[in-house]
Amino acid sequence: MTFSILARDPETQMLGGAAATGSLCVGGWVLRGDARAGMSASQGMAPSTLWGDDLLSEMRAGAQPEEAIGRLTQADSGRDYRQLSGLGLAGRGAAFTGKKNTPQMGALVFENGVAAGNMLGSTAVLDAIVERFASSAAPFAERLLDALRAGQHAGGDARGLQSAALLVVSPDHAPLSLRIDHDPHPLMALNRLYARASTGDYYAWTKTVPTLNNPERYFD
Repeated sequence: MTFSILARDPETQMLGGAAATGSLCVGGWVLRGDARAGMSASQGMAPSTLWGDDLLSEMRAGAQPEEAIGRLTQADSGRDYRQLSGLGLAGRGAAFTGKKNTPQMGALVFENGVAAGNMLGSTAVLDAIVERFASSAAPFAERLLDALRAGQHAGGDARGLQSAALLVVSPDHAPLSLRIDHDPHPLMALNRLYARASTGDYYAWTKTVPTLNNPERYFD
């Protein structure tokens, strides 16, 4: 039903995620991020937003993604219908895919990232996501968007797409949380929204708000 990527940029220490689905409101359902903990993507036939939030809590308390995912998934009798991926602050990734999420499904853990998907149009979707992210020379957020587009071109969600989202967190920058909750062409709409959010007066204003490393920053 959904495909996603979580990744870390070792140069800037930014963490980010991007997701797209054939249903509504993928950003609210799937992506979670905390610059003090990491990233999570909770998806599947019956996704649990609790999983995504709880995974961040466990990683913030010091757990590695694989051990936290193991505890969360084993404790849930509905795990076969869910999928969860996580990425820690150091770029260590892990994922779980419940066996009833329908083919094609799976996850790929790669250096500084993890890609996951279910009800995919092709087994090539996850490979395409990882390969495009790794080969792109664009800024970090744009690499995540590039990866989504590559996944869609390789088969995407078997039902087509209705929503897409991008989330980037960093101790030195305001969070970037962009959501297209319903659109006939959500990836195109997300790219247009990103172009507006990363330029002009709005972008300049984001440079004045508090961050983890500068919590008293303000407009002056």
